[in-house]
Amino acid sequence: MHQIIFYIIIGILIFDYVLEQFLDYLNSTKRSSALPGELIGIYDSEKYKKSQEYDKTNHKFSIVTSSFNLILILIFLYFSGFAFVDNIARSFTENSIFIALIFFGIIMFASDIIHIPFVLYDTFVIEEKFGFNKTTIKTFITDKLKGWILAVIIGGGLLALIIWFYNTVGKSFWIYAWIAVSLFMIFTTIFYTSLIVPLFNKLKPLEEGELKNRITDFCAKVEFKLDNVFVIDGSKRSTKANAYFSGLGKKKKIVLFDTLIEKLSEEEIVAVLAHEIGHYKKKHTLISVFTSVMQTGLTLYILSLFVGNPQLSKALGSDYPSFHLGLITFGFLYSPISTIIDLFMNMVSRKNEYVADQFASEQYKGVHLQNALKNLSVHNLSNLTPHPLYVFFNYSHPTLLQRLKFIEKFNK
Repeated sequence: MHQIIFYIIIGILIFDYVLEQFLDYLNSTKRSSALPGELIGIYDSEKYKKSQEYDKTNHKFSIVTSSFNLILILIFLYFSGFAFVDNIARSFTENSIFIALIFFGIIMFASDIIHIPFVLYDTFVIEEKFGFNKTTIKTFITDKLKGWILAVIIGGGLLALIIWFYNTVGKSFWIYAWIAVSLFMIFTTIFYTSLIVPLFNKLKPLEEGELKNRITDFCAKVEFKLDNVFVIDGSKRSTKANAYFSGLGKKKKIVLFDTLIEKLSEEEIVAVLAHEIGHYKKKHTLISVFTSVMQTGLTLYILSLFVGNPQLSKALGSDYPSFHLGLITFGFLYSPISTIIDLFMNMVSRKNEYVADQFASEQYKGVHLQNALKNLSVHNLSNLTPHPLYVFFNYSHPTLLQRLKFIEKFNK
């Protein structure tokens, strides 16, 4: 039985790789050297060529990284790498929780170290070449160290708690784990910008002035209570511009990248904020949290049905049944289900983006949102002509052209 599970895992990994490469290939067929007619007035010919080159470069790099990852995991599986690391962890302690923490610590740390050259190349070669990178070596190193510390504290803490539930109550552990993970997700949603973001970036309230007055006036118009708008030093790492909404209730915050303020006009910035406020007013944020909680519960319940099966550990080459090896095997086997769920979630997300666009267009001016979307897409060298199938599998937002056409209905 464990050999069948092993070959199913191999099949899933290869299928995922082939599907990813096929979708990337389809997407590459949409590239053209000449500026497509539908992009006239959005891209100029030189900027368009640069965006195509950027997409082509990222595609080639993706082939290398995806192929490397596939070969690495296949070798690791073939030579029972997970069982080898498990034996190392067991040499330190007999406590199942500490064994799991050491096991995942070795796996995650080794994986991160192995992939550092790829991250460095992406950041300091590709992003640098196309004028996006602002990350220094010092920032890169400190980000890594902080990320590791957070992974140990948060990831290790949650894992230890889940295994403790499993050891204490058996198969019904999923109920307690679901409650704990859900509470953590809600806590993170509310306090992410207040607690996590300041560890990596500086946040400061938007200065008094015309822009803040415009934002305040719009919030008052749509009855959206907002105590403050924050500016984040996104230019510390990249010239790419963005904005986001976080939090619930009284803890809700709108965060503007300093690069966004630099690249867009005041009317365009307010239009972007109107879109983000639209998500909140239409309950998308709350629904997203609820959906994530339900999805987590479903995943943990399915996990509880299989994780105790010793065949899952044997599939990875170990004769010692354990929660952490069962979790690894389950993660591989659950991948197709996760892909289907992600497809559904992307469909919902794209629908919600249209709803937020409509809100912004009706409550402000659609033309300002259109201009903002155009400017952001051009500045970020976005691929504006992706293949429809690639969009279906990978996009959580409609394409720019789809959004512009949709918003245009509200400009008449």
